[in-house]
Amino acid sequence: MLLSDVRRIGRTALPLYLSMVAVSLSALVNTAALGRYGTDALAGFAVTVAVYFPAMAAVTGAVRGVMPFVAAKADDPPGLVRVVRDGTWLAVFVGVPAAGAVACVPLIAQASGVSPETVGQLGPFPMLMAIGVLCNGFGSMATSSLVGLGQSKIVLRAGLVGAASIAVLSPLLVAKLGLNGAGIALCTANLVSCLITVAGLRQQLPGRPNLRIHLGQIAALAKVGVPLAGTVLIKLAVLGVLAIAAARVSATAAAAHNIAAAVASLTFTAAVAIGQAVVPIVSTRTDARRVITAGLLITATTLSAISAVVVLGNVHRFFTEDPAVVDAVAHLLGLLVLVVLADGLQAVLGFGLTGLKRTTPSLVVFAVCYGVLAFGAIPAARYGLTGLWVALAAANLAVAVGQGIAFRKAGQPLQHPAPS
Repeated sequence: MLLSDVRRIGRTALPLYLSMVAVSLSALVNTAALGRYGTDALAGFAVTVAVYFPAMAAVTGAVRGVMPFVAAKADDPPGLVRVVRDGTWLAVFVGVPAAGAVACVPLIAQASGVSPETVGQLGPFPMLMAIGVLCNGFGSMATSSLVGLGQSKIVLRAGLVGAASIAVLSPLLVAKLGLNGAGIALCTANLVSCLITVAGLRQQLPGRPNLRIHLGQIAALAKVGVPLAGTVLIKLAVLGVLAIAAARVSATAAAAHNIAAAVASLTFTAAVAIGQAVVPIVSTRTDARRVITAGLLITATTLSAISAVVVLGNVHRFFTEDPAVVDAVAHLLGLLVLVVLADGLQAVLGFGLTGLKRTTPSLVVFAVCYGVLAFGAIPAARYGLTGLWVALAAANLAVAVGQGIAFRKAGQPLQHPAPS
């Protein structure tokens, strides 16, 4: 039984992981194109994505709350249509404010003391990125629904097409239009991915959802999704504090920390894919602990294999030629593996709680553990990067333990009434 769960999780997770990797690699192409165009354009991009990335993460996290509801209604066509309708409205309610925040980047930048030259570079770029956030809201809702239905291959198709759009359009448009060209490329990629996932989801529905608003049922979805969004925002904010703490050590430490964090993030993506694959199984089975055991097993195995490639392949050398930075990252590799493994295990446990529709404990655990990390970052930086990464590893281990305790207390899946 455990082996069959491992195979089922793997079949769903692999397309999701490949899609995420493709999107991450295409983002590097976009950044490289801007870097070649000019420093001012890259600075304008950095200012905008400081708001854009948290907005995207919040929207994506919020609409992930539909996964267990969709999985529970997979054999109830009318119920499935209602869940998708309410999930679409949830995407509107969280996507519009997030897009508004991105559109206000010029005002935020001015208020934050960003140089007039950089603000002047923005032009319509924030508005293009705001449109991308809206598209991402609908696309992420459709993606979560497809994952809940076990249709991750459609998600892979959307991710590959979106990544290809950026990879092709960014070099061409940035060379002619600069920052606005990057905005058009990213907006187009989000729109294309959204259309593919929405069309794929539409094919899975027996009827067309109406536009009626049922606030109580949308609130039931938000009760699961909003804590997920909060968890992501807390993590991003505290990781930002760590980056600042590393910069206080030295320029070399800051560069090494950013490279190590980028490698860890790319490796951790596999755990996110596996965690999402776990949600629909947990939400429809009575042996949730066995499913999570299978998820943890495949996560530990996968992350260990990827980490071995990272360490033995000296992947960090592809990011810099500075020998001091290379040495600094090399000294962090052991801690990097520990950080990734702990983060991956807590992520799967957190998604298990999502399958049980109990995401508030995850938010509380993250707020406590990462709150302590945020306050301890500057003191830990007195011991250099090693101190910072020891603190991060300890925080991730604490989160994993907390998530495990919360999942154990949650017991069997709760029978929440699905939106109707």
